[in-house]
Amino acid sequence: MIHLPLLTTKSNISLHYMASLHGSGMKDTGSLQAPPYNQRKEKKMTEQNMAHKKTHNRQRRPMRRLGLRMTRIGRKLRHWFRWMRFLRVLRYLWPLRYLKRLDRYIIKKFIGTYIFSIALIISISIVFDYNDNLSKFTQFHAPWRAIIFDYYANFIPYYANLFSPLFVFIAVIFFTSKMAGNSEIIAIISSGVSFKRLMRPYMISCVLISALSYGLAAYVIPKGNIVKQNFEAMYKNKRKNTQADNVQLQVDRGVIAYIQHYDNIRKQGFGFCLDKFENKRLVSHMTASSIQYDTIADTKYHWKAQNWKIRKMNGMREIITSGVERDTLIQMEPIDLVFSKGQQETFTSPQLKEYISKQIDRGSKNIAQYEVEYHKRIASSFASFILTTIGISLSSRKRKGGMGMYLGIGLALSFAYILLQTVSATFSINAGMPAMLAAWIPNILFAIVAYVCYRNAPQ
Repeated sequence: MIHLPLLTTKSNISLHYMASLHGSGMKDTGSLQAPPYNQRKEKKMTEQNMAHKKTHNRQRRPMRRLGLRMTRIGRKLRHWFRWMRFLRVLRYLWPLRYLKRLDRYIIKKFIGTYIFSIALIISISIVFDYNDNLSKFTQFHAPWRAIIFDYYANFIPYYANLFSPLFVFIAVIFFTSKMAGNSEIIAIISSGVSFKRLMRPYMISCVLISALSYGLAAYVIPKGNIVKQNFEAMYKNKRKNTQADNVQLQVDRGVIAYIQHYDNIRKQGFGFCLDKFENKRLVSHMTASSIQYDTIADTKYHWKAQNWKIRKMNGMREIITSGVERDTLIQMEPIDLVFSKGQQETFTSPQLKEYISKQIDRGSKNIAQYEVEYHKRIASSFASFILTTIGISLSSRKRKGGMGMYLGIGLALSFAYILLQTVSATFSINAGMPAMLAAWIPNILFAIVAYVCYRNAPQ
């Protein structure tokens, strides 16, 4: 029997471990000893942290690139701003820079009262107009879309601009009387502000109102009037004048056209005659059974004559030519042949100026209503300055009775201004008064009244 020495090394422990496994019938899995649970957990958490860190870095990479790009853009912008310091001068051109707190207060209240008065009166006018025309709208089956967008969408700016002097006067008297009743006017004047200085924010507001009024009258309202008149002709049975008889028109210097009957719907005239004179002597005579205006031609004044004949006089000799159809240029348009009521209100100001100039070159004298309309648009835009001066001068004093008396005076003066405009325009059209004088007479007379009121205002 051989006795082996006692082994205390790891190999001895391994031998005993293997012998125990052999005796118990268990198999060795190949590992000597399983690691502890804490070590396994720490290893797993380390691997998870490494994976998370890689994912996080991968996600943050585009943000880093964006940040670097924005930094470069910011540096370039700062570089350009250093070279654009001279633009600081533009801040001195900003108009609100020169307005004091008092100016902003008065402008805000004045414009607000003006808009409120327009909204109130126009809404009442719409209600009354709708009640008057409801039966016609129902009779002719007017659709709601046409009533709203074709009729009332053009009804509002037309009447708002027509009664703009009234709204300005009401706004001035209402707001200023309220300030005077609350002793605000007295406090402002006592603080050293003169009446002339007090009028500055009112005049600034009038500049805005006048610019808006002229823009509407010159460019917006004429286009809307065309749509409104077409609606009235279709759904209110207000038939437009589409025919004319025995039309004689001077189309050029020494050239006179005559049409026995003209139909504006078909753009066709019957019984046409064209005479040309030189030194008061007839040199050419053209006749045609009918003429047709070419609406698709590239040029204006393009007419087609049917069954035409031309006689040219050369002393005692005559040359006669004729044909079935002939294209010719005649310095006239369908708008020159048929005149309907309110036609001048459908022209914009540049179109009115062009039309008046064309008629003057032709030698036509029937242009009074067009000239009055052209000058009235300019004169009416200045009415806000005159009526505002009158309103401030009347309502800046604190008196017993409140603003009722001032509102009555304002309404009377406003209606007087509108009535005077109508009367002077009638005198210009029917009595031969110069159109410019007729348009500016209301402004001249009321400017005198404004000056007298200003001199009597509290200074």
